[in-house]
Amino acid sequence: MPIVNRLADLADEITAWRRDIHENPEILYETVRTAEKVSELLQSFGVDEIATGVGKTGVVGVIKGRNGGAGKTIGLRADMDALPIEEITGKDYASKIPGKMHACGHDGHTAMLLGAAKYLAETRNFDGTVVVIFQPAEEGGAGAKAMIDDGLLTRWPIEEVYGMHNFPGMPVGEFAIRKGPIMAATDEFRITITGRGGHAAKPHETIDPIVIGSQLVSALQTIASRNANPLDSVVVSVTVFQGGNAFNVIPQEVLLRGTVRTLSPEMRDLAQARMESIVSSVGDAFGAKAVLQFTRGYPVTANHDEQTDFAAAVAEGIAGVGKVNREIEPMMGGEDFSYMLEERPGAFIFAGNGDSAGLHHPAYDFNDDLIPVGCSYWVKLVETALPAAA
Repeated sequence: MPIVNRLADLADEITAWRRDIHENPEILYETVRTAEKVSELLQSFGVDEIATGVGKTGVVGVIKGRNGGAGKTIGLRADMDALPIEEITGKDYASKIPGKMHACGHDGHTAMLLGAAKYLAETRNFDGTVVVIFQPAEEGGAGAKAMIDDGLLTRWPIEEVYGMHNFPGMPVGEFAIRKGPIMAATDEFRITITGRGGHAAKPHETIDPIVIGSQLVSALQTIASRNANPLDSVVVSVTVFQGGNAFNVIPQEVLLRGTVRTLSPEMRDLAQARMESIVSSVGDAFGAKAVLQFTRGYPVTANHDEQTDFAAAVAEGIAGVGKVNREIEPMMGGEDFSYMLEERPGAFIFAGNGDSAGLHHPAYDFNDDLIPVGCSYWVKLVETALPAAA
C-alpha cells in the first residue's frame, strides 16, 4: 500500500494550493478567504454536499461512496488557521500579511485533505460516507468545539473521526502515534496579589506583593514535585510576572500568569485544587489578598485503542514496516481535536515534516514532500475503513 500514483501526479497542483494559502494566512475565526478557497475547490471536485459557516468559518464536505453513501460515516479533519507571527523564511511564497504566518503547517494540513477529497470524489472506491472537515481557530480559539456546538456531529452522523499533524524532526514518510493520551490538556491561570504598597526604603510598612509572588512561583512547583505521583505528568509554568514600575516603590499589586499541562482528568483536577489552596494560603500567610483565576482550555487529546491500531496499520501500509512509531511519548502541547475525540472514537497521528524549523517558529515551513504521503494516508484510511463491495 505505497503512495498512490494519482496523488503523486497531483502533488504539484496540491502544492500550489498550499502555497497560496501560505501566502494569505488568516488567524482564529478570520479564515474567510481560506474557507472560500476550500469551498470552491470542493465544488470543483464534485463532492456531494458542501456546508459553510459551520462553527463560524468552518467548511464541511460530504463524499458518498459507490453505494450512495449507505452505511458507515467517518470524518477527516484538517485545521486552517495561522498564527500571529512575523515570517522570516524568505520563501517566494512567504506570507503577504504582516504579523501573520502559517507557522504550524495548517496550510499543509488543509491542502492534503483537499488533495484526498479530490481523489476520493473522482474514484469513489469505497462504500459509505466521508465527511471532510476544515476547521478554523485551532490555535487557541477552540474551533473544533465551535463546529461541534454548531452541529458537526449531529447534522452528519460521523461515527469515527481522524486527525493528522505534521511533525518537524521526523523524516518525511514516517508516522508516529500512541493509544490514550497523546497531547495534554491546556489550562491557563491568572493570579492577582494585592498587598500594601509603599516606599522601598520602608518595607516593614508594606505588604510586598513581589516577595509574595516570588514565594508563589516556588510553591507552585511543589504540585509536580510533592503532590503528583512521579509517574503522572503535570507542568505548572509561571510565564508572566508583572508588578511595579519604579526602582524605589514597592507596588500595591502583582500579576502572575501561566499555564498548567496535564495528561489525565484526575491530574487536571488535582492541579487546580492544589493551586487554589496554595494561592489562598500563601496570600493569607503574608497578610495579602491573592486571587486565582483558573481557566480550563483544551482537554487531553486521547486516542481510542481500536482506531489507533487501525490508523497505525494504514500508516504502516504507506510508510513501510518500521516507519510507524506506535509508542511515541505524549506531548505537553495542546490540540483542540481533543473535543472531537471526546465525542467520537478516533485517532490523531503525526506525520514527519523532515528537518525543518520547529512548530510556531518564524522560520518554520511545511515540507511539500509530505503532501503525497499525507494524501495517501487519508485515501487509504477511507478505502480500508469503508471497503467497496466486490
